[in-house]
Amino acid sequence: MAIKPPIRNLDIKTDPHGFYEGFSRFVAIGSKLAVGALIVWAIAFPEAAGAVLKSIRSTIDANTGSWYMYVMTFYILVCLALALWPATGRIRLGGESSRPEFSSFSWFSMMFGAGIGIGMLTYATGEPIFHFGTNPDVIMGETTGSGADNVRAAMQWSFLHWGFSAWGCYAIVGLSLAFFSYSRGLPLTIRSGLTPLLGRSLEGPLGHVIDIVSVIATILGVSVTLGYGVSQFAAGVHNITGMNWLMNEDMTPTTAAMLSALVIVMICSTLSALSGVGNGIKWLSNLNMGLSFFILAFLLVFGSTVFALKSLFVGMFDYIVNLPWMSVVVWKSDGVDGSTAAQLAGWQGGWTIFYWAWWIAFAPFVGLFLARISKGRTIREYVLGAMIVPSIMCFIWFAFAGGTAIDLTLNGGAGDQITGAGLSSQLFAMINYMLSPTMATLMSLVIVVLLLTYLVTSADSAVLIINTIAAAGDESPKGRVHILVWGGILTLVIAGLLLAGGLGAINTAMIIGALPFSAVMALMGISLFKALIRDGLREKHGSDS
Repeated sequence: MAIKPPIRNLDIKTDPHGFYEGFSRFVAIGSKLAVGALIVWAIAFPEAAGAVLKSIRSTIDANTGSWYMYVMTFYILVCLALALWPATGRIRLGGESSRPEFSSFSWFSMMFGAGIGIGMLTYATGEPIFHFGTNPDVIMGETTGSGADNVRAAMQWSFLHWGFSAWGCYAIVGLSLAFFSYSRGLPLTIRSGLTPLLGRSLEGPLGHVIDIVSVIATILGVSVTLGYGVSQFAAGVHNITGMNWLMNEDMTPTTAAMLSALVIVMICSTLSALSGVGNGIKWLSNLNMGLSFFILAFLLVFGSTVFALKSLFVGMFDYIVNLPWMSVVVWKSDGVDGSTAAQLAGWQGGWTIFYWAWWIAFAPFVGLFLARISKGRTIREYVLGAMIVPSIMCFIWFAFAGGTAIDLTLNGGAGDQITGAGLSSQLFAMINYMLSPTMATLMSLVIVVLLLTYLVTSADSAVLIINTIAAAGDESPKGRVHILVWGGILTLVIAGLLLAGGLGAINTAMIIGALPFSAVMALMGISLFKALIRDGLREKHGSDS
């Protein structure tokens, strides 16, 4: 029996003229109404909003842990299976004659800068230090908190959160969109990835709702990233200038400091977004990659080199060996405060589940951006480049930044100078301990500049991606006013949530927004498998593919 030809077009209605010319009015206005309601609620009723968000977060943490763990494992398996299977791995995104638009260095730089650069700067020092104090191995009594026997476990759990799971999450969205857009000719928007399952129903309200969910997830996922970024930016400026209004007594950035940093970042990012992917974003991505290598070289020369290298290679070995069980184990609380089960469940909810929700919320943005810059690459090249290489880069950062911080604390006499600093300040605290005041100030300046480039790259990329989704997948430069509007909306979302409850409120809003999109991503993986299997059958029977 002949298999029907695949759908090669979706008729998504866009306005022919007026303010929304070239845009899907339903998606553009629907997204703005949903996000606008969140802004008004958070700013007008900050205390009530904070309380409601906290209550919803508790419910989600208690009931969705298993789903997040298993669905993230599914994303990894889909990407690896398609890359390693010979028939699918050699498929070129965009057709056999298509070739990459960007060099490998620029491709990797844009992917890394937009995908994870900000969070890495914040957590590369702070997370290994935290897990050095406590992690599941410590809770179960297998290692000693803050002891030499806990270094391997600290790196293993840090690598889990920044390794294949994170990048597999991004890669599955990007791969689905790149295949359906560049090989099938469908619009570069999230709904296209579900065409094999839902067909032409995606041209109507169902498709609009999927794209709106994607925009909301993008806004909230980027808000978390920028929230942590502006927090560390404020901490860095304080480290350079010593201005007291920037920091609270507990060495966390003040709300005023974060809001001021946010305004600076969003002005720069909006200007960059107006210049497009090939200009501002590409230039900034290459700059922040160069600065990243400079800081890594500094840590290689002046940090705990031997300790860091050992942490890197041993940590990677432990991570790969233990990844299968770490990806699927789900710890449930027994309801007894302080019990081992309750501590394990609390740790997993606060770290692993939080991260999985963060990466999922960030995936429509990074995935669509990856698709946009990956045309012409084979599926195997795409997966290796978008999943394996960035993971290794993260491991190197964590080993040299976090490993040096652990070594200075464990063997270098730093005491609680690094561990006692807030998350946003720990990298700067380590620099202050390692260098003279003058050199520490200069290095802090380099870090602040790098952080600013990462912030601007992520924010302007997000605005362009939201614009693309709202324009029914149209990649052409358009809607300069809409770029300005979405830049303002993103700024107001972050500011409103900061006022409603600081970074905690942003985290909670993101976890809520990630839940529906996690299901969309699972369907995208199933759709991709169905499409490629049917293409293989069509080729076998000599029918139209």
